[in-house]
Parts: sequence; C-alpha cells; structure tokens
Amino acid sequence: MLSPAVTRQLIAHLSVTGADARQRQAHTLLGRLSSREREVAVAVGQGKSNGEISGELFMSVATVKAHVSRILTKLDLNNRTQIALLAHDAGLTG
Repeated sequence: MLSPAVTRQLIAHLSVTGADARQRQAHTLLGRLSSREREVAVAVGQGKSNGEISGELFMSVATVKAHVSRILTKLDLNNRTQIALLAHDAGLTG
C-alpha cells in the first residue's frame, strides 16, 4: 500500500502522456460501477483512507471495504493504487 502523498506523486508522473486514451478507457471502466461505488472510487483517488471515506459518505468502514473489494473485482484491479489511477485518469479527483 502506498501513502496518499506517494500515490498523488505517482499519478502526477503518469498523467503526462496518453491522457485522452486513458480518460476514455477510465470512463468506460467506471461506467461499470454503481453510483455509490463510483463515489468510493473517487474518494480513493483523492487519497482518502477508509475511515475518511466512511465519514464523508456516511457509511461504516466495513461498508467502504466491501465497496473497495467490489470495485477491485468488477474492474479486475489488484489494489487501491489502481483505483486511484483510474479515478485520476477519468478526471474525477479534482
């Protein structure tokens, strides 16, 4: 697991090339998620912890973990960093 600061640096580094293609692909993938799962994915992309997401979206930490697990499964991703990169590529992390 990477710290939020390292995740932000990695995202910034990777955002230099191929942005249009990555953005289209990211939107396509995120379209597979429910609206609540997308909210969680965006929060992960913003570098928020499960506890922070829990408080912001008014759900238990266990529910946040369940959403993260479903996102990973639905999108065939391996970790939170990949979720964060996807949210960033879609332009949703503001």
